[in-house]
Amino acid sequence: LRCDGGSAGLAAVAAGAGAVVVVDVLRFTTAVAVAVGRGAVVLPYVWGLGDAAAAYARSHDAELAGERGHGAWSLSPTDLQSVTAGSRLVLPSPNGSTLAFGAADEVPGAMVLAGCLRNARAVGAVAAARAGPVAVVAAGERWHGGIGPVRPAVEDLVGAGAVLHRVADARGDAVSLSPEAVAAVAAYEAVSGDLTGWLAATASGRELAARGRGDDVAVAATADAEDVAPILDGVEFRAVTPG
Repeated sequence: LRCDGGSAGLAAVAAGAGAVVVVDVLRFTTAVAVAVGRGAVVLPYVWGLGDAAAAYARSHDAELAGERGHGAWSLSPTDLQSVTAGSRLVLPSPNGSTLAFGAADEVPGAMVLAGCLRNARAVGAVAAARAGPVAVVAAGERWHGGIGPVRPAVEDLVGAGAVLHRVADARGDAVSLSPEAVAAVAAYEAVSGDLTGWLAATASGRELAARGRGDDVAVAATADAEDVAPILDGVEFRAVTPG
């Protein structure tokens, strides 16, 4: 099991992997987990391309999601709890979605999944069943709602640790962990007793609360609430049930 962060980290750990898990707890992969858990399809896309994103959505018979007030849906996992089955959403984000959009090209032949705290058990089970190494990539975060510089995102390290913990449990004695994977699992185990309080206290949690989206933090902190794994099928994340 391998772990690293961001696009450079993806390139570093994904070579030869059977499964690659992108983790962006606040909020992209949590939004994907909620949406596909309700029967929707999510298409990742690069952040900040404006008209190109709208054209991409039209070309795939999908709706372009934006922030509240700009489209019916957004990155908010709270709002996406009411999405209807069959909905098709293009969901750009500065980190997780951009990373997922290029992941299939970076690691051809690998299974690409969207992991978070809400679906760690399901994603871990599906990834563990795939032959070969498992690479988990913490997306990272940007200051100021996606327009500032990149910074470490401890919530993604913990989310990666949750997934790695589940993969290790599923593989049992057959598993070995890189030092980075060991550190991620240890981070998750250190805070797993109070994910809601801990996540709210992170820089990302405080930033979302200041923007009136503290509800998304609570939704993201609910461990194993989704029992399906989002798998990238071509350009679309679709739900797969473990086993």
